[in-house]
Amino acid sequence: MRIGAAVRAVLLGLSLTMVALFGAAGAHAQSDTQQQQLPQLDRGEKLEKIALPAVLERLTGWTKFGKGKVYMLPLKKGQHVRITFSSKSKYAYMAIFDLSSSGDESFFGTDEDGNTADVTLNEDTTWLLKPYYSRVTRRRGLGAPYEILIDPNPPAAQQAPADQQKDQGPMLFPPRSKQGQ
Repeated sequence: MRIGAAVRAVLLGLSLTMVALFGAAGAHAQSDTQQQQLPQLDRGEKLEKIALPAVLERLTGWTKFGKGKVYMLPLKKGQHVRITFSSKSKYAYMAIFDLSSSGDESFFGTDEDGNTADVTLNEDTTWLLKPYYSRVTRRRGLGAPYEILIDPNPPAAQQAPADQQKDQGPMLFPPRSKQGQ
């Protein structure tokens, strides 16, 4: 019986060692994938990690090439966030990239989509906010000041209830007032 107990102890020790080794390899692989998700920055850009604020937050900066800031914003599923970009220059823009997606193109750009991104998230993700100065247009100067507003609690869009929308079809005659009846 003592030999059987010894064999069991050795097998238990080996199995625990295997679990420890493979568990560490899995954790290492997970940290590698997180490192691979970090964005490729242009020369001189600085990555600034920010958290979703509790109230409206204002980020300001300058789009000067080689000295710009890029913001990394982690977000949770179900959060509704509004991000507004503004600049005095008509050549300054902002692009928002989703680091959890496999594509390398932005899903929002102020050059095509307007100055405000208003999004409710379907999954946990991390966004990269990248203000930039267009290099393809003739312009004066090397950059422009900008302002980014991050609103974690934007007011909900005002929508009429579905019942009211059904009743508000084209009317030939206005409804009678109840006072005259």
